[in-house]
Amino acid sequence: MRRIPIISTIVVTLAVATMIALGLWQLLDRLPRKEAFLVQLATNPAKPVIAFPRDADEALLFRRASAVCPAPTSIRLAGAGASGYRAIAECPPAGDQPALAVQLGTTRDPNAHPRWAGGPVVGHLAHAPTGQSLIGAALDPAPPRLMLVASPPAAGLQPNPAPDVDAVPNNHLAYAGQWFFFAAVAAIIYVLAVARRRR
Repeated sequence: MRRIPIISTIVVTLAVATMIALGLWQLLDRLPRKEAFLVQLATNPAKPVIAFPRDADEALLFRRASAVCPAPTSIRLAGAGASGYRAIAECPPAGDQPALAVQLGTTRDPNAHPRWAGGPVVGHLAHAPTGQSLIGAALDPAPPRLMLVASPPAAGLQPNPAPDVDAVPNNHLAYAGQWFFFAAVAAIIYVLAVARRRR
């Protein structure tokens, strides 16, 4: 009967312990934080209107905000899923107000050329599209850029969707389950391998 391989056992034990620790981190730290964050977001639409913020603070998502766009430098279309396409205007800085993106409304026409001369706009804060891949966004240390989602929409466009907390991903419970599953699979495979080796 062969001995249990000590080095391999240590390596696998450390790997399993690490995966369990990552699962507990997702379950006991990340999940409660995200749930508290979602509760805050759910209350943001009812809070008073603020000026468009200079800093990209995710705690302000869904908060009502106002801004003034002197004249947009460009208006482009971006995919909006079931709503078709979003018309997004890029606005230059104005006084103390930083440069910002304004989602003017939606359209189902991929060849639409929305027109908007700028001016005062009110709406809620949301993440601006970045065009980054999921990996690129995860590795980017900068906070996601905020944009103003106009309400009402600009002339000729359909209304923007209302803020929806359910659209904010909360996958930490699933991530915890994955880490626990990986730990269990690694442990079972190693136990079976050792049992076969000792025959």
